[in-house]
Amino acid sequence: MAFKPLMPLDEAWSRLQLVAEQHVKAAGDAGLPQETVPSFDALGRVLAHDVASAVDVPPLDNSAMDGYALRAAEAGAPLPQAQRIAAGQVGAALPPGACARIFTGAPVPQGADAVVMQEQATVGDDGRVSFGQPVEPGQNIRRRGEDIAAGQTVLSAGLRLGPAALGVAASVGAEHLSVFKRPRVGVLTTGSELVMPGQPLPPGAIYNSNRHTLRGLVQATGAQGSDLGVVPDDLDATRAALREAARHHDLVITSGGVSVGEEDHLRAAVQAEGGLDFWALAIKPGKPFVLGWLNRDDGSRALYMGLPGNPVASFVTFLLLVRPVLGVLAGEAWTLPKALPLRADFSWAKPDKRREFLRARLNEQGGLSLFPHQGSGVLTSAAWAGGLIDLQPGQTVAPGDTVPFVPLAQWLQPSGTQSQG
Repeated sequence: MAFKPLMPLDEAWSRLQLVAEQHVKAAGDAGLPQETVPSFDALGRVLAHDVASAVDVPPLDNSAMDGYALRAAEAGAPLPQAQRIAAGQVGAALPPGACARIFTGAPVPQGADAVVMQEQATVGDDGRVSFGQPVEPGQNIRRRGEDIAAGQTVLSAGLRLGPAALGVAASVGAEHLSVFKRPRVGVLTTGSELVMPGQPLPPGAIYNSNRHTLRGLVQATGAQGSDLGVVPDDLDATRAALREAARHHDLVITSGGVSVGEEDHLRAAVQAEGGLDFWALAIKPGKPFVLGWLNRDDGSRALYMGLPGNPVASFVTFLLLVRPVLGVLAGEAWTLPKALPLRADFSWAKPDKRREFLRARLNEQGGLSLFPHQGSGVLTSAAWAGGLIDLQPGQTVAPGDTVPFVPLAQWLQPSGTQSQG
């Protein structure tokens, strides 16, 4: 059997971007399906349309703190208190030679041009207020439209909504938001040796960690995941499972069975039910990876991505390869995480010929500590790590070197790199 050369990661990313974007175009002129949801429930969703404000925010000049509203030019003498204005109330016009007790967020009364914080004011026995410091016009006043002007676009289509973005939508009165529907992801794990936690563990069997990890990863990206169970090492059973998964999902991902062993049936099953685009990548962990498609009865396709069976390799390839594709299927632009240059507090003297991703985390000294066991079967390294160090082929590391580190939060938070909040 002739083996193809391993595909570099950058080439795989380019191919994945093209495939994902073509899949979106195949949805037709209407594009990805959309729906309207309450803004209160839109966390992690991707906006389908811009959100523009119909109001100024704030709607009126208001006080930035608790204190006293006055004319700055009259601050040199004690002033009587003409009124008390709480947030949500609109006071009367301020008469000359007087001040108003005012609270944070309350509209500044007509005639006042400054607010003095209460800590810088003294109330005498007669109720008059003295101000111990010079007062400048405009101080401590938040102007109408200072944050948002009526007609301004405040949130742009393609944005994945974080908590702060939801607050912005609420601040302009957007009760509902148009968002893209969540991509539907079916997760299959393969292997006759796999047993679910809580069941007896026969000789030669292992507990199914990938089923839990991949389902959690799908949920952490904001996609709509379906656990499709375990497929035994049988070609006909694998084909049937893939055929059924393709009917109801935009993307089908599997773990295990994509290598070249006699019991690895997934590549043959995918070829029979659709087709293969590429497989085998020049990365560690994660060499056995498959991209393909699965045909549906109506002539459309579901995307297929086959991940390795080793738990760390499955975890890493999901982050590197599945996560950016899910972003496109959710309505985002193609985005890759950005590495941070950080100091290595370890040595790595035996580099691989492939591009390597080491599990590490930030230590109290501001450098990176490396998990001591970097094997692709050591899932505790992924649970311990705060991110991945991206090493080029043949790259060694000495203590003090600067290395590129990608925090896991860049992949796993539904807010993503484009989010606000």
